Amino acid sequence: MDREYFHLKNVSFPGELFQKINDNTVKCLSCGHKCKIPDKRSGICKVRFNENGILYVPFDYVCSINFDPIEKKPFFHVYPGSVTLSFGMLGCNFKCSFCQNWDISQFMKDSEAEGRIFKITANKIVELTKEKGIKIITSTYNEPLITSEWSKKIFSIAKEFNIFGAYVSNGYASKEVVNYLKGFVNFFKIDLKSFDEKNYKKIGGKLQSVLDSIEYIYQQGIWIEIVTLLIPDYNDSDEEIKNIAGFIYNISPDIPWHITAFHPDYKMLDYKYTSSKDLIRAAKIGYNTGLKYVYTGNIPGGTENFENTYCPNCKKLLIERSGFRILRNNIKNSNCPNCSAPIAGFWV
Repeated sequence: MDREYFHLKNVSFPGELFQKINDNTVKCLSCGHKCKIPDKRSGICKVRFNENGILYVPFDYVCSINFDPIEKKPFFHVYPGSVTLSFGMLGCNFKCSFCQNWDISQFMKDSEAEGRIFKITANKIVELTKEKGIKIITSTYNEPLITSEWSKKIFSIAKEFNIFGAYVSNGYASKEVVNYLKGFVNFFKIDLKSFDEKNYKKIGGKLQSVLDSIEYIYQQGIWIEIVTLLIPDYNDSDEEIKNIAGFIYNISPDIPWHITAFHPDYKMLDYKYTSSKDLIRAAKIGYNTGLKYVYTGNIPGGTENFENTYCPNCKKLLIERSGFRILRNNIKNSNCPNCSAPIAGFWV
């Protein structure tokens, strides 16, 4: 199979996030790369392609669709204990050697990837969500920015039934795609993978573009939670952790920061697992920087109390967690029940 042109005409549709440069070349606007794509070629993601001056984009399919705890995304300040319908597609605008969903994200770039597709309509996805009484649909597993027209179609239907839209993204966005999604994507989980330009260059991006996107998305009033996968001898120095925490703090100390444990995967099988000790060290740096909500992930019950939410004012335990399970939720009317301090987020 020629994967360069596998891009699936039967599940592609004329897109909206592009500009014509001339009769045969288009400029894609779905992510920070802003690829200039000649006729009969695709962008860096390999799933958005130009035919006769029209950009065709993924539509009417999924590679995976599941019902997940919202904490798995991870969103800890978005309706704790609720379930989201999660879906993913093919492709990514990055090439992370530690990707845990590489079978679908790298399908067009790696001959060993084995992603499959299942045709489905936007209406059917919303129907599945309604049947389960679920209030959130999440584009995840691969990079959602490169399939934004499809997500917007789903989320626009879902919005009629008061169902929210969410992205689990690497944050390599353009202002154009953020403006396009505003009002349809309510919650944005963004990976801040490193604070080292060299590390971002290796995965095919620029650090500053991600930092600019995070700030712009926040300015648009979209809820953000940030995740850093802590990888030993890659991004786990005290200096780098302090830089990430300081950046988040300067945007808003109310933004939750998740520091999650790495396990060897894809092309980084020779790296060590992240220890509980290092997660705790990073979380303490986050709190010492002034962040109000810092969490550890991927080692349930193994990182002291850093899975829990505490009131930043009086330090009372508000939400007790173990992995993706909510053991206790004491938040009342979005406030601490002890001191009435407001707690940033979306609460039942």
